[in-house]
Amino acid sequence: MKRTTRGPCPQCARGPKDDALATTHDERGIVSFCHRCGYTSADNVLPFRITPPRTVRAAEPLDWSTTAESIWRRTQGLRGTPGETYLQHRGCTLPPRDSHLRFLPADGQHPPSLCAAVTDIRTGRPISLHFTKLAPNGIGKAGTDRDKLLLAGHRKRGGCIRLWPDECVTRGLGIAEGVESALAAAHVFTPAWSTIDCGNLANFPLLPGVESLTVFADNDRAGLNAAKECGMRWRAAGREVHIRTPRTAGHDAADEVAA
Repeated sequence: MKRTTRGPCPQCARGPKDDALATTHDERGIVSFCHRCGYTSADNVLPFRITPPRTVRAAEPLDWSTTAESIWRRTQGLRGTPGETYLQHRGCTLPPRDSHLRFLPADGQHPPSLCAAVTDIRTGRPISLHFTKLAPNGIGKAGTDRDKLLLAGHRKRGGCIRLWPDECVTRGLGIAEGVESALAAAHVFTPAWSTIDCGNLANFPLLPGVESLTVFADNDRAGLNAAKECGMRWRAAGREVHIRTPRTAGHDAADEVAA
């Protein structure tokens, strides 16, 4: 029968009223363990060993995969699709045909979607996919619990959506968090990329050859702080920076165009 008592530890010795030492009596014998200093003693019939808890590491996110590749191969250009309808309905500019934003037809389990390749900002290598689920006719989003999502298990950090290809980026570049925000901003500035979220925007790295950066900030605390952090780093490196903010609090560039 197992029984545990508490008492003073002989090693850290905090006095007779101390109860840091737990002593367990069972069929194997007697084992004592101090919960303060770690002192251990055992008088066991069977071998006894304290095994430290295992540390389980989360799996490292993938940089691209066969799953990502197979989905990307199913995409098609935006022209003539519900994806084009959606962007026009939101007041967005259509990106060029070689954009990393394409249309993914419905497959029975998933609604039609905008599908964007997420690439490493510095290297341009593909790392993930970003989806915007759409209504069947493209007039608005699908209305699910998660109309915007990233491909599970893949890296997003340090990535962007190249709405205009690298060869279009010469001296200047515009960035915004969302796809729709970047494409709404493209009415006044191109080329433009989406950073997906404010974290990637805040940490947007210096790019060789890009002397001017225009940041289309979301008008909320996180968006404004991200734009400020990014702008300070680029200015410190001697680059030209312009930060444009919607007039209405809580709006992004797409909201301003639609208003």
